[in-house]
Amino acid sequence: MAPQTATNLTYDDYVKLPDDGNRYEIIDGELHVNPAPVPQHQVIVLNIAAAFLAYFRAHGGGRVLGSPVDVVLSDARIVQPDVIAMKSDRAIIVGDKNVRGIPNLVVEVLSHSTRRLDEIEKRKLYERAGVDEYWIVDPELQLVKIYRRDGSTFARAEEIDTDTGGLITSPLFPGFALPVHDVFTE
Repeated sequence: MAPQTATNLTYDDYVKLPDDGNRYEIIDGELHVNPAPVPQHQVIVLNIAAAFLAYFRAHGGGRVLGSPVDVVLSDARIVQPDVIAMKSDRAIIVGDKNVRGIPNLVVEVLSHSTRRLDEIEKRKLYERAGVDEYWIVDPELQLVKIYRRDGSTFARAEEIDTDTGGLITSPLFPGFALPVHDVFTE
């Protein structure tokens, strides 16, 4: 689990944190500090972001951003998801310094130091915040877990892995189809 060093923090505290190569997030006022990701993690992030970039260029509209980017869900909830994607109507939340609001899709790539945070705490956070879809990518198992909004909660819609293959799709982005093998290909 990521080290935690302070509580009751806000966005004002967040902007004062040092630029030291660590990734800082504040979840419900609590500071989480994570080291920079390993190269394999970044390959996965780039593969997913590139697939969305190609999709938006071909279909028009929408926005995709890869980490690091500050997503301010509220004054006490500032996160740096690995990838976020927004439909055209929600792309307005992207500002000059950060993203203020709720992306349609959030993707987190697991690492040893963030596994519990991403699978439990952030899943609950994104669910409460109103994110429409949340993907958890597991590099070790070469697996993508897809959670979709079902009323006020997330339901696990799919699990797609490289053993069985298949396409990662989303009803949010009609026509988007990413072969699961492409997620993990260097």
